Amino acid sequence: MQPWLPRGGGGAGIARSSAWKVQFYALNCMLGEGGNPPKSSYSMCYDIKASLEAQLKRAERRGDSEAADQIRKQLLPQTDLPLYHASGFSHPRMFIYTDTSPRYPVVATWGLVPHWVRDREQGHKLWNKTLNARGETIFEKPSFRRAAQNNRCLIYVDGFYEHHHHKGKTYPYYIYRRDGNPMVFAGLYSDWADPETGEVLTTFSIVTTEGNPMMARIHNNPKLAGPRMPLILPEALADQWLAPLEDELDQKALQELIRSFPQDALTAHTVARLRGKDYAGNLPEISEKVVYPELA
Repeated sequence: MQPWLPRGGGGAGIARSSAWKVQFYALNCMLGEGGNPPKSSYSMCYDIKASLEAQLKRAERRGDSEAADQIRKQLLPQTDLPLYHASGFSHPRMFIYTDTSPRYPVVATWGLVPHWVRDREQGHKLWNKTLNARGETIFEKPSFRRAAQNNRCLIYVDGFYEHHHHKGKTYPYYIYRRDGNPMVFAGLYSDWADPETGEVLTTFSIVTTEGNPMMARIHNNPKLAGPRMPLILPEALADQWLAPLEDELDQKALQELIRSFPQDALTAHTVARLRGKDYAGNLPEISEKVVYPELA
């Protein structure tokens, strides 16, 4: 359990600490209902879909049904799964696979809290800024460089959402693999010890990279220098992301993985609104296709 972190997939929950209740209420007022980001924050990867089936894909590869049952019984109640739509700004709890636990998932909260954070207040200020980590600079940025060196993880999801800009309005798209398999996101994680309680909090960030041509058409935010997308790893290369780095050659090999996923392997369609009063919430139908005639 992570008492100072909000709970709930589509919407932020209530932190147990009374001080954090006040701060988190103020944050929700700023973000809007459901932990949604301000309208100016339509950038990077802030919205995902993560079913239990997708999240357990890696664990179930071993064919160990007993272990999978234990995960469902013991770990699932600690998460906010299933996440048909989750905004990173609501900081959902989900499964990640780490370098120290590559076969069985660990429960972590989206929004990395670096190891050097002094206290909860500083962590609260940072975690909305660490939902994503630019792959090109993860070995340089203070928030990510230790995790990039020593704490990398994998996040299995069904797909992600991005907003398309058209004549002053935004339209959400759901992007997923054409073959229907889960996506494997590259991530960074951190174990932060609360100096007041000694509790260890596990948090993570999704690594991003330059967008492919399909993402350039969808993710056309005029305020960005160029399109971005999550770092999606081919299943065959996922273990390389978790491999230890012994020297500069290992680091260079890892950096070779930071590239756009082929557009031919992806597909996308528009969905219902993910922001504002028309947002339906964390419901199964949220990723279904919705046609906007003005985009035709």
